[in-house]
Amino acid sequence: MKKLLAAGLVGAAMIAVPAQAQDEDGKLQVKLLGTLVAPDGKITEKNTDIVGLPAGTQTEANDNVAPTAAIEYFFTPNFSIETICCMTQHDVDAVSGLTGDELVSDGKLIPATFTAKYHFDLEGVKPYIGAGATYFWWVDVKPGADTIPLGVTRTTLSDELGLVLQAGTDIAIGDDGFGITLDAKRYFVDTTARWYAGDTLAIETEHKLDPWVLSAGVSYRF
Repeated sequence: MKKLLAAGLVGAAMIAVPAQAQDEDGKLQVKLLGTLVAPDGKITEKNTDIVGLPAGTQTEANDNVAPTAAIEYFFTPNFSIETICCMTQHDVDAVSGLTGDELVSDGKLIPATFTAKYHFDLEGVKPYIGAGATYFWWVDVKPGADTIPLGVTRTTLSDELGLVLQAGTDIAIGDDGFGITLDAKRYFVDTTARWYAGDTLAIETEHKLDPWVLSAGVSYRF
């Protein structure tokens, strides 16, 4: 009976050790990242055009690099929810029709994003996949330099909801919660661009943004 009890205690200890080690992983993780935001900006539809844009006019938004902070909460060792905070700035230029003309200047964007993530544990390396929702909030948009001489006084980009897919990996550095993060997101979101001359809507176009957002940085889990 004593041997049986001892064997049971040893077995329970063997089960408890990995469970305890697993429980030592904190539920909260913060990240500081450098992020490349690479949007499209392609025109998909013209709703209003009283100025007569050249046939085949097409646009593209420039890439930008911005610092990003992320906060992640682990409900279980494999499932978490993450949100990011950053602001990125973009110009929109014509690449055909009005080739080289700046149409939107210094559009500042906050991509409020929440994703649900599933993590795989490969002993120190934890790849993950995720999906979620985003809200693109334009906080400041200015008319492009080449539109002002044409009488444009105001430019807006509409705030929009969208979807996001995510994949990446967390790589532990030591046993103190520090690590390295590599992350890739693909957003699926559009915007409506409007150019005004005084109170008159001169041009309204639909744009596909669908940016790739690629990040790398450091993390701390506690």
